[in-house]
Amino acid sequence: MKYLLMICGDESAEEYADAGCGGWTEEMTERGVITGGAGLRPPREATTVRVRDDELRITDGPFAETKEQIGGFVLIDCTDLDEAIEIAAKHPAAGYGTIEIRPVLEFPPT
Repeated sequence: MKYLLMICGDESAEEYADAGCGGWTEEMTERGVITGGAGLRPPREATTVRVRDDELRITDGPFAETKEQIGGFVLIDCTDLDEAIEIAAKHPAAGYGTIEIRPVLEFPPT
């Protein structure tokens, strides 16, 4: 089953942006569970797009002001939620931020 790990943290997490994952990526790659992922630039560099009443609205920055922002994501393929939790708990960001795990909705190929 595929899960998305959303790596979240507050402004202080930005200091870890270039620190890497301390061997986590290599271990998970060796296990064959990582199928994709990337770090994200800071929220201040975001652009938000909305369409309301057929009008395009573009805003600099994130959609919402929150204490935690998504700093990156990893797509994993594992047996079940228990394994996804075990994988997320090993990620260094779990020690200074939050990792949200979400099952991925997969659509049949067209």
